[in-house]
Amino acid sequence: MFYKFLDPKNDFCFKKIFGSEKNKDILIHFLNDMLVFKENLPIKQVTFLKTIQEPEIAAQKTSIVDVLCKDERGNQYIVEIQVAKEKGFEKRAQYYAAKAYCSQAHAGGNYSDLKEIIFLAIADFVIFPNKAAYKSDHIVLDKETCENDLKDFSFTFLELPKFNKSIDELETIIEKWAYFFKHAETTSEHDVQKIIEGDDIMERVYEELNRFSWNEEELLTYDQSEKYYNSYVATMENKYEEGIEKSKMTIAQNMLKAGADEKFISQVTGLSFEQIKALK
Repeated sequence: MFYKFLDPKNDFCFKKIFGSEKNKDILIHFLNDMLVFKENLPIKQVTFLKTIQEPEIAAQKTSIVDVLCKDERGNQYIVEIQVAKEKGFEKRAQYYAAKAYCSQAHAGGNYSDLKEIIFLAIADFVIFPNKAAYKSDHIVLDKETCENDLKDFSFTFLELPKFNKSIDELETIIEKWAYFFKHAETTSEHDVQKIIEGDDIMERVYEELNRFSWNEEELLTYDQSEKYYNSYVATMENKYEEGIEKSKMTIAQNMLKAGADEKFISQVTGLSFEQIKALK
């Protein structure tokens, strides 16, 4: 089916809307809508930083983030769109945040000069299966007093599969953003007007998604990104399934060593009797 609007979860599309100088005001609006700021000091200006985080040691990994910027106070923001289910994505989020934090340190500099790192992820899969909320905010708290003494790291995750409101049920700007990421590609022009409701930035966002405003080269890059995405998703799903299968095999092996019978092992792991026998 042919749609007027493109998919904002497409990597190229996401960076065009939220990672370009032309649309800097869209990014600022989005961050201010999604995040809770200390002392109620919203972002007024951002400066884009290099999205490739080079390792200090050659053997370590190079990190590439979707959007990396800093505000007028020097605080840094990592914004990631993640479409393929990835085991340990929350660990990758912490790794990226730690690398951004370390990159601020310079020889002769003071630790007291280090600024906050705020990580914001939009995920097209469930990261925290035991949480009902589609949006969660994470900070470092004292276990006894729940005081936020270590203030330099915060993580916000938007889990799209958990968001199930219809367009007529949208009440807050956060809900509108969640709907945008989940359904923009299939939203009609009539329904877009319900979402905009006089919000100039939201109107701009949908205008940026209008495929008729994209040139031929941009559409080609978009399509190539879609093909890469489909291939990547298939690869990650295979890895995820392989990981689950390997985990089942390990559990079955341990149960065999402990003397459990094959029927019980099959019930626990879901493995067939043939698979269990092959482990002996």
